[in-house]
Amino acid sequence: MEYIYSISNASLVLKIIHYFVITPSLQSSEITVIHEISGWIIRIKVPYNLTSRDYGNVRAFLSELGFVYHPNVKMNLVFCSLDMGEPVISVMRDYNVAIISCGKPNVTEVEAFRLQFSKGLGYRPQTLA
Repeated sequence: MEYIYSISNASLVLKIIHYFVITPSLQSSEITVIHEISGWIIRIKVPYNLTSRDYGNVRAFLSELGFVYHPNVKMNLVFCSLDMGEPVISVMRDYNVAIISCGKPNVTEVEAFRLQFSKGLGYRPQTLA
């Protein structure tokens, strides 16, 4: 099962990743985190061996923190390229997107990006709060 959501700031993205890290049945999920000027896009692929209740819990949790994102053609191509195994760096260069994390849920990559980006700007934009 795949979920794609738009999230407004980094704190909520970190909350989502943390939820997937601490929930045993969701630890094998794959998460792709993309940063855009207007916010974040997060794609989550959860294992197919979950119960319908687990799927409902995931959907409810994600809906509390963001809203369903319907990818445009460019984002669909980004996701397809990643699914076909193209290197993340190549996909970022080809489609001009900032892929912050791809694969197993990882909080440190998002935190490092947030710190580095804010340090470079000299302030913290709302999307990185």
